[in-house]
Amino acid sequence: MATDDIVEEEMTTGSASSSSDHRIPYSGPLSGPLSGPLSGPLNKRGGKKSARFNDSALTSPARSSSYGDDDLTYVEITLDVRDDSVAVHSVKPAGGNGGENGEEDPDVSLLAKTLEKRSASFGSNLRRSASSKFKQVSQELRRLASISRRTGRIDRSKSGAAHALKGLKFISKTDGGAGWTAVEKRFDELASAAGLLHKSKFGQCIGMKESKEFAGELFDALARRRNINGETISKSELREFWDQISDQSFDSRLQTFFDMVDKNADGRVNEEEVKEIIALSASANKLSKLQEQAEEYARLIMEELDPNGLGYIEIYNLEMLLLEGPNRSVQLSATTNSKNLSQMLSQNLRPTQEPNPIKRYSQKTVYFFEDNWKRVWVMAVWICICVALFAWKFMQYRQRAAYDVMGYCVCVAKGAAETLKFNMALILLPVCRNTITWVRNKTKVGNVLPFDDNLNFHKVIAIGIALGVGLHAISHLTCDFPRLLHASNEAYVAMKPFFGEKRPNNYWWFVKGTEGWTGVTMVVLMAIAFVLATPWFRRGRIRLPGVLNRLTGFNAFWYSHHLFVVVYVLLIVHGYFLYLTHKWYKKSTWMYLAVPMIIYASERLTRALRSSVRPVKILKVAVYPGNVLTLQVSKPQGFRYKSGQYIFVNCSAVSPFQWHPFSITSAPQDDYISVHIRTLGDWTRELKNVFARVCQPPSDGKSGLLRADFDRNGNMNSIPSFPRVLIDGPYGAPAQDYKQYEVVLLVGLGIGATPFISIIKDIINNMKQLESLDLESAQSNSNPNFNSTSSTFRTRRAYFYWVTREQGSFEWFRGVMNDVAETDKNRVIELHNYCTSVYEEGDARSALIAMLQQLNHAKNGLDVVSGTRVKTHFARPNWRSVYKRIALNHRDQRIGVFYCGAPVLTKELRNLAQDFSRKTTTKFEFHKENF
Repeated sequence: MATDDIVEEEMTTGSASSSSDHRIPYSGPLSGPLSGPLSGPLNKRGGKKSARFNDSALTSPARSSSYGDDDLTYVEITLDVRDDSVAVHSVKPAGGNGGENGEEDPDVSLLAKTLEKRSASFGSNLRRSASSKFKQVSQELRRLASISRRTGRIDRSKSGAAHALKGLKFISKTDGGAGWTAVEKRFDELASAAGLLHKSKFGQCIGMKESKEFAGELFDALARRRNINGETISKSELREFWDQISDQSFDSRLQTFFDMVDKNADGRVNEEEVKEIIALSASANKLSKLQEQAEEYARLIMEELDPNGLGYIEIYNLEMLLLEGPNRSVQLSATTNSKNLSQMLSQNLRPTQEPNPIKRYSQKTVYFFEDNWKRVWVMAVWICICVALFAWKFMQYRQRAAYDVMGYCVCVAKGAAETLKFNMALILLPVCRNTITWVRNKTKVGNVLPFDDNLNFHKVIAIGIALGVGLHAISHLTCDFPRLLHASNEAYVAMKPFFGEKRPNNYWWFVKGTEGWTGVTMVVLMAIAFVLATPWFRRGRIRLPGVLNRLTGFNAFWYSHHLFVVVYVLLIVHGYFLYLTHKWYKKSTWMYLAVPMIIYASERLTRALRSSVRPVKILKVAVYPGNVLTLQVSKPQGFRYKSGQYIFVNCSAVSPFQWHPFSITSAPQDDYISVHIRTLGDWTRELKNVFARVCQPPSDGKSGLLRADFDRNGNMNSIPSFPRVLIDGPYGAPAQDYKQYEVVLLVGLGIGATPFISIIKDIINNMKQLESLDLESAQSNSNPNFNSTSSTFRTRRAYFYWVTREQGSFEWFRGVMNDVAETDKNRVIELHNYCTSVYEEGDARSALIAMLQQLNHAKNGLDVVSGTRVKTHFARPNWRSVYKRIALNHRDQRIGVFYCGAPVLTKELRNLAQDFSRKTTTKFEFHKENF
């Protein structure tokens, strides 16, 4: 039977600076260790637990005094505690007390409506985990109560102070005294023989070695406060410095930050001093543009904090700036936070490991097949075919006369040869891009075939070919031929029809024959292509001495891979001149290769003809920061593509033979095609140099470092003609399937944002089209185009996360960001830009940047980091929090997760997608595109 136990916690705070009025009488362990009456039901039986919180805990002193101690307001939370779950049952005012007139408090009503029951598995660590979550619930409710009771003035006790306090943390993840041990150890290593630490080593000593300039200013500020002259300090003085910068109090941190700005220690900060600290913060965060605009932003701060024109600001002005902004943001997000309060319990409770190893591994196996069933069945079929071919040919030669002379070696060699012929034919199909694009666009085969893994399958087949070549060559060269040379005359009689009346007299006889030299040549060429295709060579990760270094990089990979033309010719010749097979219909090499080679040859011919008969005209060229080149060309007649697809680009001025793939950044509805190309290798570097020679610095406020545009008449304005550019495509890519999902999560790393820029444009255009068709349908009561458009376009919500380490990168797509912010009235697209060069929130090196960002966005509507209307986040995203928020907002839905960028994030994003799909009702389907 379920029992109801009431756990009551009462808190009354008179002021932020006084702790004597802070009373915490309670019965039962709400936020402490789980024991007493609550511990039993959590472990043994189900039940409801009600916790009563005083929501006047953080009200202002005026409010507390006016209402008196007898009019305290309580919130009662009832939790359902079962054998394997904790869920919020209800939230209501305790004892039925609502507002002043008996009405229910609106904040409590909102909280009660948005808290939904949710279960989460947990095991033996429930006591510690649940106790911690109850404490978080208590803190969250008191914070919500403080928001509802907030007065108009700045209140240091509210959550705004907590945000400001976090923003002035000088040492990341420090724990005060415990951190001193590491600092002291570094001091002993860095100090001089006299036991003094120089200013230049101060940053390294306290853990700010990446921000020496900022650490130097912090050193000066702390030294000025203590009247220390010179640039060296002793260990005892360093301990004083450490105690101050690791002090958790808001006043101490605020004073330290103010001292850094106040260079002359007069208690006042003028505009020049503000400018200096802005330039310093910008330099520490690698924000070169912000550093150039330090004077402008210093003027903005003075206008905000010095409205009377006194020419200086004091510490209380800085305090107001720190406290006012976070209070606003907290108030705006109160509804969202209260909505997710109950889920905070279930999402953070971690289930214990299944004790039964059989069940544990069987569950992992089930999860594996659920996530990879397409790959599994394709690999299974491929392996079965290879094994069947090997076994068939092995048993066939087991019954022939050659077995009596050469033994099992000839069986292994011929079995490997059969799989080799099959794989040499099959390896061409995954790179037939036109065929694959047509099949995935026009058929439903993509539901069972993993087209996104075509290149991975190509690599797997290459490994199979390498194994087949090894078995075939080693068996022949080290076993078959030596045994034939040393066979007795009687045994050789059966071999005369194959090797002649006279037995070969040496090993060289086999090598110089047509079968021998073609085989050896193929092995050498395939080894070269295989080695240069490995990531170490293809991406130039290794350095070779002198001229040999040319064997690394994409060019070496590209040209060596085209040795396959020679290899296939030699393979056909080798398959015709066989020692042990003379009848033409038994020589099956050409039978395996005929169809795949015809398809592949047709693909290459189609590419050559299509690119030559559909010329393009360059409309715009721009060179952006971060070594990015943008090409905007005219759209050829009949050229149709989907957002997320890519094209191949050829520039004869760089190389007449090389074609390189790039994602399309324009939308299908645009009358042009655009690509953004980042300099990552020899070809892209030369391409940028070729176009940079014919560009000029921009004028009329246009973007880019260099650019050139056609005028409306199609002529260039006093600019030399561009080199010829050819395009081929479009080709299918994982991101093109985004329309299959109502909700998508798009993650771009650096230049990997390119396919998603096209998707964002396409979503906006489709939403506009749906709105117009909806209006027309309402007027005419029938519109056949409405149903067709709505059926092909399902996306209604998109989350775009762009992570880049350079401030200049935001200029690549500044226009797109601003267009989305201005036109997306229904908030279909949620944009999140992250700049990883800026220190995370909670670091004093980025505190001033955050203040400027807030001021400038409120006044001018622009972000100081990106220069767009989209506010930039600092450091790296917490991907688990991103997935959690989407899972809470879109329960019982399928979410398409699309990632494009370096492989560094692939594993984490895929694992999180799988984890949340298994533990929540939201199903995340992960797709990736690496480069």
